[in-house]
Amino acid sequence: MMLMTDPKPNDAFVWVQEPWGLALECPALGAPHLFTTRDVTLRDDRQEWEAVANSLDVTADRLRLIRQVHGTDVAVVRRGSTSAWALPEADIIVSDDPSVAIGVRVADCTPILLFDSRKHVVGAAHAGWRGTALSAAARAVSAMRETFGSNASDLIGAIGPSLGPCCGEVGEEVAQVFRSAGADERSIERWFRPGTAGKSHIDLWQANRDQLERAGVPREAIFSAELCTKTHNTRLHSYRAHREKAGRMLAAIRAIPLEA
Repeated sequence: MMLMTDPKPNDAFVWVQEPWGLALECPALGAPHLFTTRDVTLRDDRQEWEAVANSLDVTADRLRLIRQVHGTDVAVVRRGSTSAWALPEADIIVSDDPSVAIGVRVADCTPILLFDSRKHVVGAAHAGWRGTALSAAARAVSAMRETFGSNASDLIGAIGPSLGPCCGEVGEEVAQVFRSAGADERSIERWFRPGTAGKSHIDLWQANRDQLERAGVPREAIFSAELCTKTHNTRLHSYRAHREKAGRMLAAIRAIPLEA
């Protein structure tokens, strides 16, 4: 149930009441999708997984997830494949199969969903600061191009709730990781804000927006919820707020048939 105290996302996003609880959606994205909240923990409860899957018009066994390791490897779900799904090690997943939903799990890291409005294929990326340093968002765009022939100019992107710049305190070594991965000083200045005691605050929202735009996704087709998971940890799962007790939020999307 939505409460008066629930945080207000960016205007491009709306709260939606599902049978299992509150979800966040970005109507402009154009494909069936959702971002879950603390109304489900999504650990080992089969009923929770089934309920969330039903909101995407699939069964739990048709959810395609990945074993996330803070990198940029890509898993591919192809229409018509009969191979068993073995939870591959990856942080990006792309699909042209309308019979499955693909997703990533987060609890402070940035979830990114992509939809190709022309070819109707989809992608999902998990981008914590390590993945963002490695340009996971841009890698997701290139994976959709390489695998399904997507043009970046046809993509729509939705950046879900994650640790915000308000609470994203990191050490100086994090900015160094970005530099080592190729970030220029202009980007470092945009993505890191001075903090105290030698710390800085990383802006994962801006970094991932910039990376999607540089990869060719139109600026006007990139939407960010701008909800900080730690700040709003009564509604959203946050590892920084709840540590090992934190559940996980699912960001999931499903391709739609070309004739739809």
